[in-house]
Amino acid sequence: MKQPVPILQSPQRAVPFLPAARPEDTGTAPDPLEEAHRTVLREYGKMHSMLVARGGRLIFERYYGEGAPARLNDLRSATKSVTSLLVGIAAGRGDLPGIETPAAGILRRHVPYLHSEELPEITLRHLLTMTAGFSWQTGKRLGEPLIAKFHRARRWASFAMSLPIIREQIGTFQYRSTDSHLLSMALTECTGLDAFSYAREHLFGPLGIEHAAWNASPEGHSMGHIGLHLTSRDLIKLGICLLEDGRYGQKQIVPAEWLKDALSAQTSGYPAYGDYGYQFWTGVMSGQPFTLAHGHGGQQILLLPRLDAVIVFTAESRTGHWKHPRKLVEQHLIPAMTGAASRS
Repeated sequence: MKQPVPILQSPQRAVPFLPAARPEDTGTAPDPLEEAHRTVLREYGKMHSMLVARGGRLIFERYYGEGAPARLNDLRSATKSVTSLLVGIAAGRGDLPGIETPAAGILRRHVPYLHSEELPEITLRHLLTMTAGFSWQTGKRLGEPLIAKFHRARRWASFAMSLPIIREQIGTFQYRSTDSHLLSMALTECTGLDAFSYAREHLFGPLGIEHAAWNASPEGHSMGHIGLHLTSRDLIKLGICLLEDGRYGQKQIVPAEWLKDALSAQTSGYPAYGDYGYQFWTGVMSGQPFTLAHGHGGQQILLLPRLDAVIVFTAESRTGHWKHPRKLVEQHLIPAMTGAASRS
């Protein structure tokens, strides 16, 4: 007889441990959290998980549909924010030169013969802030019509660096995934390790993240813009580390000074998403400053520093239509932490 397929195909040890507390132990009202859960059940059919941590402790955790504690979530563009953290770690360790360094100098063996004369002017900072000026197309919901062509290319580096550079656009923000992938490549050129291997040694390892996956480009580089898969609880760990100025437990994992810049507005972004730091969105929501790692479908690590809170959402990533979870945050989760009445 054919054996049944287990619901959780990952081993139980892959479920990360997190210290937990009751919401009320952290000054958080439980009823609005439960109302957020009910709203997900009614209105967010593609949601996989919703987690809230406050004061470094997990206070709320719900899974939906195919979501589960040991499930690896496809982070889509939230991958960009982790790539940024690795650049900061590498710069702090001296493994990567300063971010004012021209990217083409680091990537010189990948520079295509045909490229814009402005390419030598583009620095790692330009790539981190998506202000490099490469000609690109970006839709209202961060859709990128050229991304499929990029993914079909045999040499992603040549594709990205052969894009025309519009001189007057250098220094102006435009959401562009190729910039993020070039950062991953620069990390590899400087360290000799792909981003996934570097992360396991200097980010995931110190955080106790053991269950992860990261897709690679045709040339073998970790995809800098998408492709990272982590559990929801490990996303909470990352968020707690960022709220603690790069510390987790007794370890300084991400340099605090670098992180201060990375999580602050470095350039004007888009009104619907906020301003942009180093591969992170930043702004104000319901009167609360926030920093956000965001991916298509609603993959999010949301930091609310004044509330000492991290909120994680994961959802179906292979979808053309999805509902942004911001309503849940504004109407239920922030009020739960501020004492404001939840609105229906």
